[in-house]
Amino acid sequence: MQLTDLTAVRLLDGYRTGEFSPVEVTGAALERARHGRPEVNAFVRLTEEDALARARESEARWRRGEPAGLVDGVPVTVKDVLLLRGHPTLRGSRTVGEQGAWDEDAPPVARLRAHGAVFLGKTTTPEFGWKGVTDSPLTGITRNPYDPTRTAGGSSGGSAAAVALGAGPLSLGTDGGGSIRIPAAFCGVFGLKPTYGRVPLYPASAFGTLSHTGPMTRDAADAALLLDVIGVPDPRDWSALPPAPGSFREALKGGVRGLRVAYSPSLGGQVAVEPAVAAAVRRAVTALAGLGAYVEETDPDFSDPVDAFHTLWFTGAARLTRNLPPHRRQALDPGLREICARGARMSALDYLAAVDVRTNLGRRMGRFHERYDLLVTPTLPITAFAAGREVPERSAHRRWTGWTPFTYPFNLTQQPAASVPVGVDGAGLPAGMQIVAARHRDDLVLRAAHALYQAGAAGVAGPGPAGP
Repeated sequence: MQLTDLTAVRLLDGYRTGEFSPVEVTGAALERARHGRPEVNAFVRLTEEDALARARESEARWRRGEPAGLVDGVPVTVKDVLLLRGHPTLRGSRTVGEQGAWDEDAPPVARLRAHGAVFLGKTTTPEFGWKGVTDSPLTGITRNPYDPTRTAGGSSGGSAAAVALGAGPLSLGTDGGGSIRIPAAFCGVFGLKPTYGRVPLYPASAFGTLSHTGPMTRDAADAALLLDVIGVPDPRDWSALPPAPGSFREALKGGVRGLRVAYSPSLGGQVAVEPAVAAAVRRAVTALAGLGAYVEETDPDFSDPVDAFHTLWFTGAARLTRNLPPHRRQALDPGLREICARGARMSALDYLAAVDVRTNLGRRMGRFHERYDLLVTPTLPITAFAAGREVPERSAHRRWTGWTPFTYPFNLTQQPAASVPVGVDGAGLPAGMQIVAARHRDDLVLRAAHALYQAGAAGVAGPGPAGP
């Protein structure tokens, strides 16, 4: 197995024993980032000199037996909406200038730096992370490593593609309506949207408390490791949660025996799911039952909250771009311009009505989780469609939310939710299963996902540098 195929946990074991070094691993990851299907277009920029310098420092620490932290020497990538000290954060937009000091790290980046991580570069995003696919006026189209004619999903599409390609086993993504889980499902990697506030965010998102930051990794064990690093409060985020009561890595050991799992294949018939996706998810659910979970096919009691989500999302976008003069506004993604115009026409009463829908949905899911530890659904009803489009061809919907009905409800409720790769369709494209828990029970999501990986019921063969 190549170094670029290894998990972060496995790399750390190798550093500890001297089997391989951070410099070797970083060089291999950079090579994969440069030449592993360049048409995928996963990176805004690589930070090669900085990465190799940090890798050499890490190697010296490991030789002394003094690693700096939990991920010392592990290659990491960062979505280009999060600050990385010394490098511009352009957020996929031609309206953001490169000039400036860029002298601050976002909270999770700061934590990774303190723990010795090696930053390979910044990954692509649609403009300001506004949609569920990754293309922008600044960086063009990010494509799927399994089939570059297909989308990687978004908005953390560059991060998902980088992990799938082997360009670093860990990546930081953000998720305001599915932006970690969507590309994780399309690219066959693991993605966790933690409970809101578990990972602090600064600067605050214009999309407010819809927006979460979380791990995108090769498996659930790596995500637990990464969450142990980044899931601590930061004084710049007043909404951050206090430290978790225990280690997420330790929580993996619990398994699923005795957990009460609600399996909703279509949210009560509200969503038409492709047969191959439905079959892959059902197989994984059967595996959970075989591992000792009590599985019941049932649905949460809510109707599609897309109108309320649109109100919160579109007004956030309008606020984000409100100070752009007309000539700068013309440089925006046309779809973003359109939703900004819609958001600008909405009133405070419209916004508060959407908050009421959100509050009611949160109450319903809170009561639901009194009966069930976990809710399991498909992550998406489809596999990856043609790149360069916001919606699949012949879709009845205009906006990306039309094909993501399983993801954005749990941004409204701020619950932890993960996408686990559980198979491929007839074209070899990955399918994902979503695992959701009550707020603050990120440990249960990770436990269930890890149990599936351990049982061989999660994960898909990687596409490799030259495709499947």
